[in-house]
This record gives sequence, structure tokens and C-alpha cells, in this order.
Amino acid sequence: MTVVDQQIMQQSYKQNLLEALYVRSFMYDPDCGFTLSSGEKSEVYIDTKRTVYNSIGMELVGYAFYQELQNAPIDALGGLTLGADGIAMATALICNMRNKLLDVFVIRKDPKKHGTRRWIEGGVKKGADVLIVDDVVTTGASIITAVERAREEGLNVRKAMALVDREEGGAENIMEQTGLRFSAIITKSELIALHREREEDEDKDE
Repeated sequence: MTVVDQQIMQQSYKQNLLEALYVRSFMYDPDCGFTLSSGEKSEVYIDTKRTVYNSIGMELVGYAFYQELQNAPIDALGGLTLGADGIAMATALICNMRNKLLDVFVIRKDPKKHGTRRWIEGGVKKGADVLIVDDVVTTGASIITAVERAREEGLNVRKAMALVDREEGGAENIMEQTGLRFSAIITKSELIALHREREEDEDKDE
């Protein structure tokens, strides 16, 4: 990547990520709606894996998290599989390319049935300062579980972050139950605002 390319990315990465999430991951169905992992119904569903596991989207996601973490005192990042895995790997790769070396770990939903019988996979060591990540936060349950598992394994959790916050109480739950600062790169409100802009543009073109 040239210096010019890097400058362009620095200036527009969040808007480009928002656009990528809208095109690849945002779904809106006011009639039938979608059932979320929490069991609640919503007219909006955000399938972030369609963006995170796309090569362009992966770079945007990794770069967005890098911007938040470049000066953070952390040694590793990870979270509850499967939502955290792609984000953690993309972020570590982009960070490492910019001389911020981070390890990645994966927190299982069930402990390993053989060998070490660990909850956590990866080379992260006890006492490491870590960031817990997730793709979408609704109630915050996945991040809360990941924080509990990480602490049980002797990791020092510094903060929690998500790619998208649905703004439905998850941030407050995380902070209340873990005592951690929480932030997100993109919010559901931003995606809905972009959706309305696109609908207005389509109406003007008709």
C-alpha cells in the first residue's frame, strides 16, 4: 500500500466500512422481521460475517479496530467463537503490519474434551492484558461470557469492543456486569440512517 493509499484509507475508512456493512450485512424486513440470538424479533438483521469474511471488508474491519487500538496497552485480543474470530484475526494482521504485535485467542463455547481441556485456544499467557471483541452486541451476553471465561483463565481484560452495537441495552449490561469500558465501531442507528438515505435517493430517481 502506498503512502497516498494509506492517507485515503485513514480519511475514509469508517465511511467505507459503513458502506460495506450496509451492502453486505444489513437486512431490513419491516413485515416479517428477524429472530435475533436473544430470541427477540427485529425488523433489522446485521450479518457481519458477510463483511468480515470478505477480503475487502476484512481489511476495513482490521484497520478500524487498529485505529482504536494503536496506542492501547494490550497484548492480545479475542472473544467467544464464532462472532469474535474473524475480527480478532483481521485486527491482529493489520496491527502487525503496522508494528503493533498482538496475539489472538479463541474462547470456546464448551471446554475442550481432550488434551488440555482448556476454554481458550491460542498462545496468550496468563496475566496478559487483553481486549475482548465481538461482531454484534444486542444484550451483551456473548461479551459478558467471554470476559468471565478470560478472567477465569487468568487474563487481565482491559476493555470490550464490538464491530456493531445494536443499541438495545448491551453496552449498559456489559459495563454493569463486567465493570469494563465498552465501545463499538458502528451503530445500528448509523446503518439505519444510511438505509433511509438510500431509499430517499431511489425515490428521487423514480
